[in-house]
Amino acid sequence: MPSPSRRTSRFSLGAEVLLAGLLVLGPLALGGAPSWMPWPLVGFAAVAAVLASVGARRQGRKLHVPLLALPFVAGAGLCLVQLVPLPPGWLAWVSPEAAALREFALVPLGFPAAGPVSLDPPATWRELAKSLAYALVFLAAVEVCRSQRSRRRLLATLAFTGAGVALVGLGHAMLGLDLLFGVRTYAHVQPPLVTPFGNPNHLAGFLGLSATVALGLALTQERLKRVAFFASAVLSGVGVLLSLSRAGIFFFLVGQVLVALGVLRQRRPGSGRRPSRSAWGGGLAVLLVLCASLGAGGYVAWEKLVAEASTARSVETLRRGKVELWPMMAEAAWAFPVLGMGRGAFEAAFPRYQSEPNPNTLTHPENAVLQLAAEFGVPGLVLLAVMGWGFARLLFRRRLERVELAVLAGVFALGLHNLFDFSLELPACAVAALVALATVVRPEAGERPEGAVSPARWSLSPRWAVAGAVGFGLLGFGALVPGRHTLAASEAELTALIASRAPLEEVRARGLSLIGRHPADYLLYGLVGTAYTEAGDARAGEALAFINRALYLKPVDAGAHRVAARALLVLGHRQQAFLEYRLAREAGDSEALSHEALRQVRTVEELQTLTPEKGALAWELAAALVAQPAPMERTLAWFAWAREHFATVPGSESLWMDEVRLRLGRGELREAEGLCDELEQRVPDKLEYQVLRAELLRAQGQGLESIQRLERLVPRYPEDVGLAFTLASQLLEAGLTRRAREVLGRATPFVMDSSQRARLLTLEGACFEREGLLSRALERYQTVTWLIPSAEAHFTVARLQEAMGRYGDAARSVREGGQRLPVEARKQWEPWVARLEDRQRQLMEDRRQELLSNPHEQEAEHLLRTAEEPP
Repeated sequence: MPSPSRRTSRFSLGAEVLLAGLLVLGPLALGGAPSWMPWPLVGFAAVAAVLASVGARRQGRKLHVPLLALPFVAGAGLCLVQLVPLPPGWLAWVSPEAAALREFALVPLGFPAAGPVSLDPPATWRELAKSLAYALVFLAAVEVCRSQRSRRRLLATLAFTGAGVALVGLGHAMLGLDLLFGVRTYAHVQPPLVTPFGNPNHLAGFLGLSATVALGLALTQERLKRVAFFASAVLSGVGVLLSLSRAGIFFFLVGQVLVALGVLRQRRPGSGRRPSRSAWGGGLAVLLVLCASLGAGGYVAWEKLVAEASTARSVETLRRGKVELWPMMAEAAWAFPVLGMGRGAFEAAFPRYQSEPNPNTLTHPENAVLQLAAEFGVPGLVLLAVMGWGFARLLFRRRLERVELAVLAGVFALGLHNLFDFSLELPACAVAALVALATVVRPEAGERPEGAVSPARWSLSPRWAVAGAVGFGLLGFGALVPGRHTLAASEAELTALIASRAPLEEVRARGLSLIGRHPADYLLYGLVGTAYTEAGDARAGEALAFINRALYLKPVDAGAHRVAARALLVLGHRQQAFLEYRLAREAGDSEALSHEALRQVRTVEELQTLTPEKGALAWELAAALVAQPAPMERTLAWFAWAREHFATVPGSESLWMDEVRLRLGRGELREAEGLCDELEQRVPDKLEYQVLRAELLRAQGQGLESIQRLERLVPRYPEDVGLAFTLASQLLEAGLTRRAREVLGRATPFVMDSSQRARLLTLEGACFEREGLLSRALERYQTVTWLIPSAEAHFTVARLQEAMGRYGDAARSVREGGQRLPVEARKQWEPWVARLEDRQRQLMEDRRQELLSNPHEQEAEHLLRTAEEPP
């Protein structure tokens, strides 16, 4: 065996360079989010592990295998187990949900009943490769970090990388760039701070760790280096604040506080419980860095920070955030207790357990405990407990240096942050945390807490370490071959195939191939079902078969419910079809009822089936019935049923109000009055009822009583602009224009938006027009065209301009209004324009003749030329 050497081997330096490269590459590669990132991750990790092993052999020592490395190796083993195809009986015992999926969705399509536990095998292959890479990164970093210089260099790389990322964000903010480096845009959201991290929570997690590490380095360096690391800590801290991630900011503060407490706990030998002077100085330095970060970040983005903080003031607001989804995610985890749903399969498998519609695709639970419980089952919780125990051994070890305290505080804060985020699921934060931990996990400082029994350390000979690194690397690359297929790419491929009008059999064949690859992806089944739907009524049965599979995998898929309803209508199952329309609305399709389902209804029973049980959605259906032309007998029969069915539901008085408006529109005043009497018993003091009663009085010819009722309401509800508009309209109709303008004047301070301002100006203009003040009326109407430039507003201006004899201006206003109409609707306004232009030409000709008859010819010619000039 070669003799030990004091100098660091060049192979170990090569491993250090590769690890530093991963620390920099992860953040630059969009936080490690791109699908190609696992390839360099596995390559760098494997080569770094081989070089570290060769370096250890050159220095005559074995590789230390810490406890924290075992969960990654065990996780890779669990991934392999999840990918092994199991016979139907074994699969039903290990994962009843996976067996049920294959039996219901796959076997009837010709797939075998045997299959793996994972519900998305390509994703599990990718996670297998990542687990192997993380294990290799950690083992290589532990070996490299035996050298104090290597430890400091790797931590400095992390600290300066975080500062660089923050500087990129600040540079984009100062230059006003919304695109990353002026080139790349983020597809779904615009992050508050434009950096390579598209997710602000991930950015906050990475910068929080790098800021804490930089702070620890600053506390242990000489003056010049100390200034550089303090500056890096402040820059990263400012980046955390500007990310506007509430959880990220909170846990960044937690990390800083833990560093300060750890430093203050350090004592001089023999000083008892009293902190040393250097400890007080270190604590003060932490406080100053924290204040500098908060001050700089607050100065730059104080208004944004206040606005973001205001969204989390109440417990109810917090409950409606990520925590609200935890029960559904816990239910999903409970369904896979033995081996989980498959590592990485959460995005594909979770929609089956999603009980509430959500416009976003939930790729992760954003909770590390739920993530491992869902994807690994009980073994995942065991692995998490082992990781926690390994971290606790480090945390309670004696004689920790300040930089080690900072590393542990930063990693601990990042771990807590991942109870509300998933940044550790991506390589940038995961590699940073592992390399940082490796600087603390080193065999020279492997003591147990005082009084504990010291076990034998785990170690590995360099020869076996090289073989293991090569084997893990080859297995990782092999896993990435089937793991290269992603859900998004498969869905995009099938969508493009359907959009290209490919033959239906080709779509089916490709769809089945992709379904075999991602058996739990509801959207693939839905896309094939949609293709069958577009093929015509003759293929409705096949469409419904695929759509049923999509609904099995995502019961709250609004689009699938709507397609199922159409297929069921074609097949003659009308009641079931309207139930599907109702489920589509309850799943979030706001147009399913009003734009499609109501046009298909034939009977009251079908309307009743269509009615959602949720009160607010039922009131929405009632409003759509009032607005749409439909057989009145059927609509009134539904209202009678709905008023009885929802009698005890809060808010059901809106049904009475909608029917009153319907009766008023038909002139059935007696029936409307009877409904108003019932409403008076239910909600006598409700403003909407009072206004509705006033409308009834007006329809009954009691305009004065209606106005008096509204005038009694206005002082009670001065901020209700709609009430003021209603009263002003009735006063205008009664010819009381001055009183109408007084009402509008009192409502002016409460006008909030342009639509309300336009309505107010329109009523004021009508008042002035009624009073003969046409110029003031025209001024109001023209302002309305600037606020809300609609065809009706321009035509109103044109009508008044014509009345004032300004025919040319009126013709231009009609043209401007016509430009805002569909092409086919513009022809009906052409005669008006022609008439106005004829009147303008006749007016000009009359003026010409008048000027020519003037005895002062020169003056006449001058006036004539002036008159001929266009306005």
